[in-house]
This record gives sequence, C-alpha cells and structure tokens, in this order.
Amino acid sequence: MGRFMMMLFVIAVIAAVVFGVVLLMRASAARASAAREPADDPRAILKRRYAAGEIDEDEYLRRMSGLSQDW
Repeated sequence: MGRFMMMLFVIAVIAAVVFGVVLLMRASAARASAAREPADDPRAILKRRYAAGEIDEDEYLRRMSGLSQDW
C-alpha cells in the first residue's frame, strides 16, 4: 500500500507541474498577442494617452467617436 501511495503522489506532482507549465504558456501567448497591436494605430495611441492620464474621459470619448466615423 505504501508504494501505491508514493506512486500516486509522484503522479500528482508531475500532473501539477504539467498543468502549471500549460497555464504559463497560455498566459504568455495571450500577452504576446496583445502586444502585437500596431503601435501607430490611432485607437491604440488614444488608449495609451488616456491610460497615462494625458487626456481626460471626455476628450478620450470625443476623439474615439471621431475615429469611428466614416469620412
């Protein structure tokens, strides 16, 4: 019975490590895909400026509205 419990423990540790590696790889892939947004995209620039506090919410919404209109 002792060997069986030890084997189950080793299998559980290996499963936990594999599960952790899969989670880390998914998180890394998600960050990489988010980072692929073009740097010169006007919406991305506007989002960064709003997040940095360079513009207020009214200015952000006004400019975002202007970008979404078809001219």
